Amino acid sequence: MVAVTLLIVVLRYAFGQGSIALQESVMYMHGLVFMLGIPYALKEDAHVRVDLLYARLSERGRARVDLLGHLFALLPVAAVTFLYSQDYVAAAWRIHEGSPEVGGLPGIFLLKTLIPVTAGLLALQGAAGIARCVLLLRRRPGG
Repeated sequence: MVAVTLLIVVLRYAFGQGSIALQESVMYMHGLVFMLGIPYALKEDAHVRVDLLYARLSERGRARVDLLGHLFALLPVAAVTFLYSQDYVAAAWRIHEGSPEVGGLPGIFLLKTLIPVTAGLLALQGAAGIARCVLLLRRRPGG
């Protein structure tokens, strides 16, 4: 992404040439990184969290908070995102939606497909997190 951005700048300012396709490819890569990075960040526990109280909780307390968060926030949001994106993505696939710009990339429908894919991956990661929390909470303290 950095290399393509550098290429765009060099082409524009050194040679006076622009490329809509190259500019859009940076947006596609950016979207790909973020959409697939969301479930990965959840897996690695690298997401943003307000840690004022959470950090002071015991391991079991954090597991309870995580369990409630996964059940009542993460899974419903993932489900709604997945369900409501179906028609949006299907419409893009029906027409093989491409860029509205002349010389743009033809695969916007592929990029839009990342929406339900990300929601599905989040739901899977949420299910794994729920299982982890339940196992931790079932374990005897000190055992």
